[in-house]
Amino acid sequence: MTQPILIAIGKFRQIDIDAMRAEYELHLIDNAARIADLPAEAKAARAVAYSSHSPISGDEMDMLPGLEIIAHFGAGYDSIDVAAASQRGVKVTNTPDVLNDDVADLAVAMFIMQAREMDGADSWVRSGKWAERGAMPLARSASARKVGICGLGRIGREIADRLAAMKCEIHYHSRSPKDVPEGWTYHADPVALASAVDACFVALVGGAETEGYVSAAVIEALGPTGVLVNISRGSTVDEAAMLDALEAGRLGGAALDVFLDEPQIDPRFRALDNVLLAPHIGSATVQTRNAMGQLQRDNLAAFFAGKPLLTPVN
Repeated sequence: MTQPILIAIGKFRQIDIDAMRAEYELHLIDNAARIADLPAEAKAARAVAYSSHSPISGDEMDMLPGLEIIAHFGAGYDSIDVAAASQRGVKVTNTPDVLNDDVADLAVAMFIMQAREMDGADSWVRSGKWAERGAMPLARSASARKVGICGLGRIGREIADRLAAMKCEIHYHSRSPKDVPEGWTYHADPVALASAVDACFVALVGGAETEGYVSAAVIEALGPTGVLVNISRGSTVDEAAMLDALEAGRLGGAALDVFLDEPQIDPRFRALDNVLLAPHIGSATVQTRNAMGQLQRDNLAAFFAGKPLLTPVN
């Protein structure tokens, strides 16, 4: 029996490549611009497995006249022009939920690390300062703080639940109030949210609608003792305004797993000692990446079997 053709675009682990090759005639390319270089038989593919932060637009989709599905590896799908896909009758899927716990864990871990200055504490021991100079300066508590969640979706809710267990006072902003535990406070405006809390966690989806959503006004509202934690997309925060505020002391600190133009981050970040930096590792565990790859392939299998897609976007 002839295997279906599958085009895999982006970076995939070998375990995922091997699993796809076992089921499909696989054509692997590193970005959507390379579709033009594929042989004619590959361009007859009905399906694409996507794992890239580089965009795929309607123009690239039009190079594949038989395209019916783009199965994305990741919860965020802002690299895919979903509107263009819908116009062409192309279904898009993603891999939500299976990464919620790891991303939420990292967000809270970075918040604790930033508050307790764990990066500096490690250095204090390794450098010999503990023996030479004694105890390091006092840090700040992470528990029992007023915290805000900007975007109370799946991941935002997991972050909030963890912080509630740390005796934090929970505030949140979303397009409308959610069904939340008693005592959680809704803010219709992100500036109002930032004004009410000690730390703000950004858990928004990426894309044009949320670009610069955490604006200069939101950052100023957090103030000189406030902390911004971002595990969503670099595009959701006005990065230049954040850097200006951090350098001038108008924002107390930040813990960031995402950036504009990553991995080539703005060099200004490296000079700041009030920022904790991570290389976009929110879902980067073996268990979660295995689950994401499996869900991506399960969506493809459902498509080729004529069954309902597990996690459709459009």
